[in-house]
Amino acid sequence: MLNSMDHRLSAEDRKKQLVKIGLMMLRDQPIHELSIDAIAAEAGISRGLLFHYFPSKRDYYLAVIAAAGRRLLRVTKPDERLAPEQQLREMLVQFVAFISRRRTAYISFVRGAAGGDDYAVEVYDETRAGLTKRVLTYLGTPEVADEPASREYLRVHAWLSYTEDLAIEWSGLPEADRPYTTDALIDHSLEALHLLRKL
Repeated sequence: MLNSMDHRLSAEDRKKQLVKIGLMMLRDQPIHELSIDAIAAEAGISRGLLFHYFPSKRDYYLAVIAAAGRRLLRVTKPDERLAPEQQLREMLVQFVAFISRRRTAYISFVRGAAGGDDYAVEVYDETRAGLTKRVLTYLGTPEVADEPASREYLRVHAWLSYTEDLAIEWSGLPEADRPYTTDALIDHSLEALHLLRKL
């Protein structure tokens, strides 16, 4: 349980604390299985007080999903001092690592969007759009980053879906059964991107 002295937290800080606890628990269980009672207990507050900050369980879950999307964008942002091709590789390395480390949470994030909740879909789409724009910038085509109807944008967006699914399936295999090492997976994904751009 977190320090009980934090009962004096501001409303905004309390909301951040509760979302942080949700993100922590999301590592081991899907979003729809998060226990509101367990989260409230971890924060040292009552279940009723949690609903003072989040009107419903859905509101809380969506706040956690939004935070997961922001975290993904933050941790996959490479060092801007690197050359563009190195930034692309580093982003991909961090993307695969993020999925591998938080596979359950990531699948929950993806399937939360696939479940059709409008806000969850919006969060997922915004996150994917953010990654797509980064890749386009690293590829030297930032002018199409805000043109989702362009061929280049659509190809990169689709490639991210391919890479995401590949990383999810790969990370779910026992290490001895994986057909790629991490480096080989990154190389394969980059090769797929460059081939796709030539079509």
